[in-house]
Parts: sequence; C-alpha cells; structure tokens
Amino acid sequence: MSNTEDQYATTKVQPKDFVSGWVVALIIASTGLSVSTLFLGSEIALSLGFEKALIAFGISTLVLTLMCMATTLIGNRSRLSTYMILHFSFGEYGAKIVNFIFGVTLVGWFAVALELLAIAIFDTAASTFSFSVSKELIIIVTSLFITFTTVYGIRSIEKVANISIPILTAFLGYIFYLSVAELESFSSLFDFVPEENGMTLFKATSILVGAAILFPVLMADFSRFIKTDKQSLASVLGLTIGTPLAYFLSAVPSIQTGEVDIIKIMEEFNMVIPAFLLLFISTWSTNATNLYSASLTFSTINKKWTFKNVVIVSSIFGTLLALFGFATYLFEFLEFLGILAPSISSIYFIHFFWIKRQRYNLDDIAKWEPSALISWVLSSLISVFTYLEVFQITGAYFLDSFLLGAVIYLAFQWKAIFKPAQ
Repeated sequence: MSNTEDQYATTKVQPKDFVSGWVVALIIASTGLSVSTLFLGSEIALSLGFEKALIAFGISTLVLTLMCMATTLIGNRSRLSTYMILHFSFGEYGAKIVNFIFGVTLVGWFAVALELLAIAIFDTAASTFSFSVSKELIIIVTSLFITFTTVYGIRSIEKVANISIPILTAFLGYIFYLSVAELESFSSLFDFVPEENGMTLFKATSILVGAAILFPVLMADFSRFIKTDKQSLASVLGLTIGTPLAYFLSAVPSIQTGEVDIIKIMEEFNMVIPAFLLLFISTWSTNATNLYSASLTFSTINKKWTFKNVVIVSSIFGTLLALFGFATYLFEFLEFLGILAPSISSIYFIHFFWIKRQRYNLDDIAKWEPSALISWVLSSLISVFTYLEVFQITGAYFLDSFLLGAVIYLAFQWKAIFKPAQ
C-alpha cells in the first residue's frame, strides 16, 4: 500500500497502489493476535467449556464473515475509504456523528488493551523478578510510550510487529502442542465443564461478534486497495481463519492450566519472558494502531484540530478509562457495539448497491441524509429492547440491528430504489 500517510483519505485508490487480497488477509489475521483477543478466547472457554466455546467461535465467525463479504465489495468497487463511503450514505454531518462513535469505540479498545498489557507487565515482574510495581504507574508509563509511538514512530513499531506476529503465532502453536501433550486424551477437552457457568452460549457469541463488529463496517478501508472482486472476498479469510484460530490457540492452554492470563499460562510452561516480549511488541503495535485510527477518526470531525493534539487528548481519555478499570466492563462494551454497528453496515450496503447503483461521484455528497440517520437511530433503539429481552425478533440482537437497519432504510428509500437508472 502507499507510503503516504494520508493518501486516498478522501480520493479513490489508484491502480499503482493495488495489492493482492492475500496481503490484506494477512494484515487482517494479524490483528487477532493481541492480549485482548487471547483473553476473550480464554475467558469464554473457561466459562462455557471447550465444546460450547467452539460453537460460539464458529457462529460469531460465520456472522462476521457474511457481513464482511457484503461490505468488502463496496470498498473494492468504489475504491474509497469507509470515511468517504459514510459521507455518501449518511451525509457530511451525519458521517461525523458516526465517526465520533467509531472514535470512542477505538479509544475504548485502547483502554482495554492498555489495562491488559499493564496486567501482563505486573504479572511478569512479580513472577519472574519478584518485583512489584503499581499497575496505575505501569498504565501511565506504557500509555506515554504508546502515545509517543503513535505521534512519531508508528511505522517502525509496525515493521517490528510484522516480524513478531508470525513468531507469536508459531509460539502459541507450540504452547498448544505442549498443552495437548499433557492431556490424557484430546477428548478430555470436550469433557471439561466449568464449575461456575455464568455465561450462556448466546451471550458468548454476542460478545465475540461485538469484539470484531467494526471489521464489517471498516472493511472498505482494506478492500479498496485490492486488485479484484474475487481477491477482496478472499481477503475476508483473514478474519474467517485468523480470529477463531487465535481464540482456539488460547482456549486449549487455558482449559489445561485453568488460567485466563496468558502470562500465567506461559508460567506453567516456564516461558514467561519470551512470551511476554512477543505479546508486548504485538500489543504495543496494535494499541498504537488503535490510538492512531481513533485520532484520525476524531480529526475528520473538525479539520482545525491538529492530529498531534487529538492523539494526546485521545490518549489521556483512554488512559483515564484504563485507570478506572474499563476492562471490567469489556463484555458489556462489546455487547453495546453489537447494537450500534451492524445497522451501519446494512445501510451503506443498500445505499451503494441499490440507490447509487455502485456509482459514487465525489462531488455528489449532501450535508445531511436524514433517512440513513433515522434508520440507524431507530434500529439501534429497537435492538436495545431486543437486547434487554423486552421482546424478540430473530433471537440475536446483533442480527436484529443489521436487519432492522436494512428494513427501515428500505422503507425510507423505496422510491429511490425503484427509480429507473439514468
């Protein structure tokens, strides 16, 4: 992809910067290897048991894959970023509202990853060096490093991560092998039943969908660089294979050791330091990317805000969330995303294929698109009621959000859809 930092932010990607779909698939797959993703895989496996966890991994991956397949084609055919695509479907000002939601979400992920990284550093210092340091201090110091990286050196840390992530994958595979080797039989994994089961299969599936729900919405940011339709669809395999693989590689050692914390798991195999170094680099890179993306998103709301100042403010907000223990509310946060985000995907899918008939003119952007905004708000409000089980539609509130967004938007745009093509 292009090396220019802000290239194609508001214009179409040019053929000279097209890449293979497999390159993008690897980029997408690499995002799954972070402390927060491994934590989710471990937590759900220990809460549900291995068999039900595999079902949750499978269903959530299927839902996300189908959504991504729909939206990846929009990016590939329009050659525009998600930010610009939202301009067409939601209007210039409406897109700013949606982008604000995305920015807050990314800062939330920044806070979660920051807190989990601090816990990993704290556990490593205590178990390996018998050294204790305040978690709050660790959060502040690591936040400063990540913020500095985001402003000045994100490219270098990403290059390091491109090396560390394949190594981390192989390392997790080796730990998986050691975990299986210590089992009496592989079937004993399926016999594992948690002592306290406070999580249902539906709740686990919802959490996993929420964890990656921004992928379908933001898929255009990746697929706009891909050469062909077929390759853009193939790039979705990065999520279809990579994300459940990360969950699976963390689930088995967790069941075998009874630990959720990846560092404590590695301690069982006397591999704390190499595991910590790999996780530290990959999570540092991922979190720098979270902060970078959040800051770019907030920068689009007001062009007068400088990127550097937005990074600092976003970092301060994310750090405060981490200090107040935002990771405690991770599951609720992910369920909230499952309410808000799916309808955005269905709305801009319908707008691109059925209203604009796959033709976006950069000079044809309205200030407001009330029908899209109203559809999004209404579908989100109704999905809140299905989430709270006041009444049911499909039985899955994230599917309710996706389908309601589509149905309500279709109702508003019925005449435009059946208007003869010019």
